[in-house]
Amino acid sequence: MSRLSVVVPAYNEGESLREFHARLAAVFDKLDLAGDVLYVDDGSRDDTYAVMCSLRETDARVATLKLSRNFGKELALTAGLDQVDADAVVVIDADLQDPPELIPAFVQHWREGYDVVYGTRSARAGESGLKKFTARAFYRVMERLSATPVPRDTGDFRLMSRRALDALKRLRERQRFMKGLFAWVGFKQIAVVYDRDPRFAGVSKFNFWRLWNFALEGITSFSGAPLKLATYVGLSTALLAFLSAAWVFGKALFFGDSVRGYPTLMVVILALGGVQLMALGMIGEYLGRLYMEVKQRPLYLIDELHPARAQEKLENSARPAQSSAVD
Repeated sequence: MSRLSVVVPAYNEGESLREFHARLAAVFDKLDLAGDVLYVDDGSRDDTYAVMCSLRETDARVATLKLSRNFGKELALTAGLDQVDADAVVVIDADLQDPPELIPAFVQHWREGYDVVYGTRSARAGESGLKKFTARAFYRVMERLSATPVPRDTGDFRLMSRRALDALKRLRERQRFMKGLFAWVGFKQIAVVYDRDPRFAGVSKFNFWRLWNFALEGITSFSGAPLKLATYVGLSTALLAFLSAAWVFGKALFFGDSVRGYPTLMVVILALGGVQLMALGMIGEYLGRLYMEVKQRPLYLIDELHPARAQEKLENSARPAQSSAVD
C-alpha cells in the first residue's frame, strides 16, 4: 500500500495543534492509503512540544521532532522533509489557515501523475488589506525578477511525489527560500485553488519586518536583478552627471552664466551618496549570503526525534525473520 507522510512545522502553536490533528486524523481515516504525520517543533516557547508528545502517545501515526532551538520555518520544514520516507509527502502549517480536508484532492492529482500539487489562494480571510497588498506585490515582483517561475499566491501547502522530494533533498543551501526551491525542482506540477481561512488561534509569527526580510531572502536567492539594477542606476546617474556638467560648462563658456547653486549642489551630492550606499547595500546582501554558505554550518540540530509507532511496526514486520539457532 502507498504511504503518505504529512510534515507540520510549528512554532508556538500549542493552541491550534489538537484541533488541527483532529481534522487531519479524520482525513487519514478516509484515505485509502497508509498515512502518518511528523510534527516539527521549531524551538517553541509555549507547550507546543508537550501537545505534540501527547498526540504521539494517543495516535500511533504521529511522529515528533524537536529542534535544539528556533531555526526558523524554512529550516524546520527542511528538517521534517529530511526525515520522511514515503511515496508522497504533504507540507502544511498547523494554524489551520490551510484546510487539511484538501489533502484528498492533492492525492487524486498525484495519482493522475503530477509530482507537485500546490495550493493557490483565491482569498485570504483574516488578514489586513495592507498584508494582502504586500503579499500580492511580492509574488508579482518575484514573477518578474526570478528566472525560476514561482507560482502566484502560493505558500508552502503542497504535496510532493517521492522523486520530487528526493530532488529537493539534494538542495542544501543555507539561505533557504522554500517556495522557490519547490518550484526549482520542476517536474509535473498543478495548482489547486482554495479560499484560505483565518488562523484558528494565536497570532501570525510574521510581522512586517520579518516579511520584509523574507522578501529579501526570496529575491536574492533566486535573482541577480538587484545587482544589475545597481549597475544600471549607476550608469544612468553617471550619464546624467556628464550631461549636466556639459550644460553648465556650455552656459558659462558661451553665455557668461556664472555657476551658482550651492543648495542644488548639496542635493546632488546627497543623492549620489544615497545611490552609492544603496548599491553597496545590495552587494552586501549577496556577500552576506556567500559568507553564510562558506561557513558550512549544519542547517539545523535535532534535540529529540520519535518516529511514529505505526511506522516502527511496519518496518519491523517488513524485516526477514531471524533464526534463533546458534551455529
